[in-house]
Amino acid sequence: MKIILRIPEKSKDHIDYMMKISMPAKYSGIRKRSNEQYLSNSPKSRQNEQAPIVLEEWSNRHSDNFTGKIPRGSRGFESSKRRKVKEDYTIKSKPKGGEDVFSYNKRTTECPFSKELEPRKCLAALKKKRKFEDNILADQLGDYKDFVPSKTNFRSKARKIDNVKDTEQTSKKCHQCLKKERAVFVPCTKCPKMYCLGCIRKWYPNLTTSDISHECPFCQNNCNCRVCLGSTGTIKTSNSSITDDEKVQHLQYMIDLLIPFIQHICEEQTQEHEIEAKIQGKSSSEIEIPQTSCENERIYCDHCATSFTDLYRSCPECSFEICLNCCKEIRNGSISPRSEMKFQYVNRGYDYMHGGDPLPVSGNLGTLRGHSKISTKWKANSDGSIRCAPKEMGGCGGPVMELKRILLNGWISDLEAKARNILKGFSKTEQTTLQKEEISSCNSKIRAAFRDGTSDNNLYCPSSSDLINEGLPLFRKHWTQGEPIIVRDVLKQGTGLSWEPMVTLRALSENVAPGISSNMTELKAIDCLSCCEVEINTSTFFKGYTQGRTHQNLWPEMLKLKDWPPSDKFDDVLPRHCDEFIRCLPFQEYCDPRAGILNLAVKLPSHVLKPDLGPKTYIAYGIKEELGRGDSVTKLHYDMSDAVNILIHTTEVTLSDEQNSVIPKLKKAHMVQDGKEGHGCKRVDECLNEGLCKDNREEYNCAISKESGGALWDIFRREDSEKLDAYLRKHSKEFRHTYCSPVEEVVHPINDQCFYLTLEHKKNLKKEFGVEPWTFEQQLGEAVFIPAGCAHQVRNLKSCTKVAVDFVSPENVHMCLHLTEEFRRLPKNHKAREDKLEIQKMILYAVDNAVKELQALRS
Repeated sequence: MKIILRIPEKSKDHIDYMMKISMPAKYSGIRKRSNEQYLSNSPKSRQNEQAPIVLEEWSNRHSDNFTGKIPRGSRGFESSKRRKVKEDYTIKSKPKGGEDVFSYNKRTTECPFSKELEPRKCLAALKKKRKFEDNILADQLGDYKDFVPSKTNFRSKARKIDNVKDTEQTSKKCHQCLKKERAVFVPCTKCPKMYCLGCIRKWYPNLTTSDISHECPFCQNNCNCRVCLGSTGTIKTSNSSITDDEKVQHLQYMIDLLIPFIQHICEEQTQEHEIEAKIQGKSSSEIEIPQTSCENERIYCDHCATSFTDLYRSCPECSFEICLNCCKEIRNGSISPRSEMKFQYVNRGYDYMHGGDPLPVSGNLGTLRGHSKISTKWKANSDGSIRCAPKEMGGCGGPVMELKRILLNGWISDLEAKARNILKGFSKTEQTTLQKEEISSCNSKIRAAFRDGTSDNNLYCPSSSDLINEGLPLFRKHWTQGEPIIVRDVLKQGTGLSWEPMVTLRALSENVAPGISSNMTELKAIDCLSCCEVEINTSTFFKGYTQGRTHQNLWPEMLKLKDWPPSDKFDDVLPRHCDEFIRCLPFQEYCDPRAGILNLAVKLPSHVLKPDLGPKTYIAYGIKEELGRGDSVTKLHYDMSDAVNILIHTTEVTLSDEQNSVIPKLKKAHMVQDGKEGHGCKRVDECLNEGLCKDNREEYNCAISKESGGALWDIFRREDSEKLDAYLRKHSKEFRHTYCSPVEEVVHPINDQCFYLTLEHKKNLKKEFGVEPWTFEQQLGEAVFIPAGCAHQVRNLKSCTKVAVDFVSPENVHMCLHLTEEFRRLPKNHKAREDKLEIQKMILYAVDNAVKELQALRS
């Protein structure tokens, strides 16, 4: 056993003492199998041997390398559930030129006392030897100011040492595992807490015993014991303070950006109000519109799935309801029936996914392809009134639909007037106060693209420590231009709480939320090769996270957990980690999910159903080599709002020599299969075998450091979306999706989330359409900000754990509205169709909240 005795006098002068204790050669009454130090079965052969205990002094530089492992011959000190152990010591004479030598005797209560040794005499000898040992060790440690032993209590001179912890403190259990019978404890000098060596080694591998003694995890607010993981409020989440003047400027800045959108909403409302007055043959002031109560529920259009902000139309018979945009399209004849997507992918077998022959396909496969077409037309009456939708479109085709409202009459127009009035006293000079002088020659940039004729190839990439000086001006400059932003070393702003997957899993098992299975032994993961959900044992999944997994043919098996834990209450199931994540967030004015002053998503009142914007954890396998099939990727897609993604944990998995020899052969089989099916494109052998083209290596790795990052990002400019759309439609057959089947039909290339552009496709995209994304590697501890409307894809180069949260910035509201319009035109059962963001509602309540806060600050 190794006993760590902490002797901190000054932080720089800490010394670790370790007592190495071995089993004795002979002890009367002990069983032979207990003497595991010796291989010989004959006690006579070792009758005169003695195993020494040597007191060694280690400096801090040695303690940093101390792993806490207990020598084999010393494990007699560890407690066991099978039997209790008592220790005896005998002092031997000091050998010439040597050190004091102790002999350690181990006796179990399971073994009967030897006939030669009576129990009372044995106990008396034990006490005498303990006292003798205590005196010797206390003499040697008497010059130090602080000495807290563990396991054995030095009852004599230890109590005389200055500032020693009292008996109650020294007898406390380990704060991590709550067990008293641990052999060795390391006490904290700042609080009564202490941690056993086993827990330090297992749960705090990055901390030395000196670190624990100087300031324990509990004092650092990064303790990951079960109790602390379930607590909240102990971590200060805000990393900056905002003065009242800054608050006023932020709120007025937001109102100034949002007023045009409120004006547009008012115009739509007024127009529909006037049409209703014409239908009823009255003036606008005479008509009354009934109000509907919809607290804590979302009411949306039955035709396009867009949520209602205020006015909408409803059938009095079948309750079919439509939004104002659909009303407008019906009147101008541009309304189009929403088709329904049908399942179009068939499992052709395991061999097919790896380049082999497919299984026989049933004859009715054709009926599973394409969309159901609806040819029925929906027209408005001459006075602007609209009858309920035809039965083929989900309505009853009966009476005229009635106009209804959700908000109070005139509330939106009054809000617009209040917002304009409060800005009148806000001069242009005051509005630009936050826009401090920008650094013209900013070095906090990386080159992420090689586009010709543009000035946006570099991305703003400050360190989290630089934000104190630079603040928001540079962020806002690049953010308003729709550019991604990378912030380095954000985890340094946290407390150091562990993000090891097993730590978060243990925390989740202690804080099970409604709707989450309490059985955490099984997980539902996505197999990246088949793009299908699979069930896997939890320990098996995380073993693969650190060591990797393979298919039967040695092809790497990539699994990922998406939106984990499966709950919209991340702060309920992982409260401590949620606080830690928010604390690490840079530019919290924009992305704080609880109190971001410029985050529209937090402005919704309590009675309004809020969208699930995170935080969410994403855990996935990954390897550096690009496979072409079954890569650990997030396919090309839009986020419905702005987002920030932090890489919080990585583990590098290396392929075996056998895998490295098999993978090129399987890639060639994939190429042959593509050629047979007529879906292949020109391949670059060097690209397939190495994962990178030599002629493009410099171009696509301009922002990559010598040390490989955790994830490879490709983010496209908003203005390139149409060309990107055209390329994907043109080459759609060259991509594979579910069950590794070729993509059969494209509804919306980006919103379908069926495509991942490999290096080869990115090269062709630039050659054919002149489109190139920003490409960079995300390092551990980096936060990536993705503006709304920027299509992006990610491939994991290592096993990665990321945490992401969505937010809505006032600068990108126009893109959120644009995406909402795109989503509403998708087929009925498309996964991206529903308007979960409700951006118009956010605009209204954000301005209302800002007006009230400004009035309170100026009163």
